[in-house]
Amino acid sequence: MQIKPLKPLDKETLTEIGLPWHTDPDNTPYIGDEVVVISQAEADAYYQACNELYDMYVQAGEYAITNDLFFELDIPNTLVPMIKQSWEEEIHWHLYGRFDLAGGLDGRPIKLLEFNADTPTMLYETSVVQWAMLKYNGYDTNAQFNNLYEALGENFKRMITLGADTGNFEEMYEGWRILFSSVRGNIEEEQTTRFLQDIAKSVGFQTAFCYIDEVAFSPDEGVFAQGVNHEFLFKLLPWENIAIDEPELALIMQSMMENKNAIFLNPAYTVMFQSKRFLKLLWDLFPNHPLLLETSYEPLKGKKQVEKRAFGREGANVEVLDMHQVSMAKNDGIYHNHKPIYQEFYELNSSGGLYYQPNVFYAYEACALGFRKGGLILDNYSKFISHMIG
Repeated sequence: MQIKPLKPLDKETLTEIGLPWHTDPDNTPYIGDEVVVISQAEADAYYQACNELYDMYVQAGEYAITNDLFFELDIPNTLVPMIKQSWEEEIHWHLYGRFDLAGGLDGRPIKLLEFNADTPTMLYETSVVQWAMLKYNGYDTNAQFNNLYEALGENFKRMITLGADTGNFEEMYEGWRILFSSVRGNIEEEQTTRFLQDIAKSVGFQTAFCYIDEVAFSPDEGVFAQGVNHEFLFKLLPWENIAIDEPELALIMQSMMENKNAIFLNPAYTVMFQSKRFLKLLWDLFPNHPLLLETSYEPLKGKKQVEKRAFGREGANVEVLDMHQVSMAKNDGIYHNHKPIYQEFYELNSSGGLYYQPNVFYAYEACALGFRKGGLILDNYSKFISHMIG
């Protein structure tokens, strides 16, 4: 790996540009003072790999729905009708997701670790902060695999045009409103949500923001905030959390979809992609595919592997096992009630005893790269690392 040091942005500047979560709980900087240098060929390979992976996800999604594999994917029953409807009706458009990968540098093959398809974070860091880091250090800000802002803007338009051509967006747009919402008290999620709102507004949508507890859900009339009806609701709240923690709300949202008075972003079918148990389905349908790692619902025999839960975040409830299933590293967490998945271990790119995980955003196509840096299990203390093409 080629890594160059960067002069860091101070806390005040990071706050000013919209990143107040610049310092981790252990008082260390969240934004790394270095940049990973990649080649254009490596950037192209990440782009091509994630486009191919998304096509595979779509094929596997059709298979999962056709064969009613929701129990195997650990998906709550209350979500199944919404998953099926959102899959069948094109208007339920997938806005964006984030692929977590391994490899891709130093000649190592790219491998899929998982897909954060419903409520991915790192959006602002990837789109804005690493651009600011390059600018502050005198580097060419265009020397990145990073058109995330533009790609999201175009994908917002596709919610109306429902296709690749967004040139007739203004002719088709009829003043539809998007309400953006996040959980009260989480500044990172709020900033991510407001950033998406800014992008939607910049391409011509009418938008508003409120916290999720302020949203009024009506089965017969749709989504309201401050008494105003909105055709779309973006909610930075995972579908599985809604189903488990707010089952009555899930049923109301189902009625809203059936009555066609609201469209939810990201759509309900993304919870299938979000389930890490979907990785096993991919392996079944595309065995030994060069972008995939062997994955099973049961421990793999004779292989070093990673045990994860179907749903989990920030490295919680992840355990690395050696070939004899002896624990090498383990993180506890709140997701232990979800079903397990076992994925063949594949070492991340590393330097100086630390690991670097490439993360690629997808919005209709792969559109931006960033890195996370940390230990054997990347958790909420991992650092965001910029990249540049050189």
